[in-house]
Amino acid sequence: METLTLVGVLAGSLGLTALARRYNLSAPLLIVVVALGIALIPGVPRIELEPELILTVVLPPLLYSTSLESSLTHFRASLRPIISLGVLLVVLTAAVVAFVVHLLLPDLPWASALVLGAVVSPPDAVTAVAIGRKLGLPRGIMTVLTGESLVNDAAALTLYKVALAAVAGTAGSIGHGFAVFAVATVLGIAVGLVAGFVVVFIRGRLDDPLLESAFGIIVPFAAYVTAEHLHPFGSEFSGSGVLAVVTAGLYLGHRALNASPATRMQDRSVWASIDVLLEALVFALMGLQLPFVLDGAQHAARDNGTLALVALVVLAVTMLVRIPAVFLSSYLPRTLRLFGRAREGTSWRALAVVSWTGMRGVVTLAAAAGVPTGTPGREEIQLFAFTVAVGTVLIQGLTLPPLIRLLKVQDPGEAARDEAEELAAREVAQKAAHERLREITKERLSTLDIPEEKVARLRQRLERLVDTRYRFAKAAITMSGEERSASPQAQFAKARKELLLTQRAALIEENRAGRLDDVVLNKVLRELDLEELSVSNSLTNRMS
Repeated sequence: METLTLVGVLAGSLGLTALARRYNLSAPLLIVVVALGIALIPGVPRIELEPELILTVVLPPLLYSTSLESSLTHFRASLRPIISLGVLLVVLTAAVVAFVVHLLLPDLPWASALVLGAVVSPPDAVTAVAIGRKLGLPRGIMTVLTGESLVNDAAALTLYKVALAAVAGTAGSIGHGFAVFAVATVLGIAVGLVAGFVVVFIRGRLDDPLLESAFGIIVPFAAYVTAEHLHPFGSEFSGSGVLAVVTAGLYLGHRALNASPATRMQDRSVWASIDVLLEALVFALMGLQLPFVLDGAQHAARDNGTLALVALVVLAVTMLVRIPAVFLSSYLPRTLRLFGRAREGTSWRALAVVSWTGMRGVVTLAAAAGVPTGTPGREEIQLFAFTVAVGTVLIQGLTLPPLIRLLKVQDPGEAARDEAEELAAREVAQKAAHERLREITKERLSTLDIPEEKVARLRQRLERLVDTRYRFAKAAITMSGEERSASPQAQFAKARKELLLTQRAALIEENRAGRLDDVVLNKVLRELDLEELSVSNSLTNRMS
């Protein structure tokens, strides 16, 4: 892939992302459709997807950033549905797809059919999570979808390796396959935990937000590569790089509570930018693979009609097998009363939404592109994988928003519960601040050589700061959207922002007139930027 062409793809996909955000469109869908159209234009440079680039450069940071933002508590609470969808459903999908393809194409070896099943089995939740956030899906559903996307790639890629070994004639029994999966799981989790411990240890001694964030950027790549290159029991056994990255991300995200505020803010900005860049790139690469898939189909040993029919059947099977599996994974444990007690059930509406969030992503295409040359049915595998990836993104991605609206899956009480918890938390913080202020008054202010009335004024000023922040936050929580925009707090916030803008303009004018050095200007502007950011985050956003 030429550098100039890659830069062009990045710039174009980011431009489409900006357009989608401006007009409230789905960025992945828009990028895929435009990329498909561009791929059909004669003379446009072809960009072939490189599996190694996707699996070692693109996938780790995407998984890592999602893991950092995921709640370890929520992940543990939803572990059963996450494992059911992220592991068991992956295996089931691979087996069903392999069976159907072998039934339709009897001359295709079982091992090649299983490779195809492993390739199309892992859903990519990027589109589903983005749509879910926008439409207000309940937090429980979002946790399951996010957790599934973190786990299923590990299961699918491990199954993919086993299937490729079967194609090459080096695979053992079913027990051997389970052993490969067990080793990958244990080693991957172990590497992720070690990476997390090391990063926490080093970061605790850096005390430098810039270096801490820079150091954090290499974590997903180091964890992935280390796990994938560990072969304790032979070349067939290795750790799961995906699980290593996910484990490290979950652990470090949980420990981020102990990091400095500057480090947390910087990490969020860095990883948010990386996410937007990589997600735009992968969906563009998906659509641009069309010419290579069509070329491969022409070299296949079957006529185009048969290939098209089987491709559509594989697409339908991949989407439909998820629906009963999702319902069974929820209802069966409740029916059997596993572990001797009843479980709180998920509504059928929520399960219907989850069952329709099976969009495939670039991992499917990368795995298909990585099938070794000479593998029986390689061209068919790549065609079917492309059909599934693009077809699910377009079909399910377009129909998921109206499905969510039709079923009214949103939890109307979740916002109220969050507001009550936030208000209680702010009360706790206010009381803790007042208690600490009394201690500070005794320990420090009373020892200063200043009059007692001045000590009292200093204490009252600090108390007012604490109480004012609490009152503003409480008002923002308890008022409706219309009340917030018209409230005194909102007007105060707007006034503060206008004053900051006025100060910024005055400083820039002084700089242009040659009365203020660039270095001094940037220093003062940074302080104003931080103050404006605090105003926007604490007041303006809540009032909008």
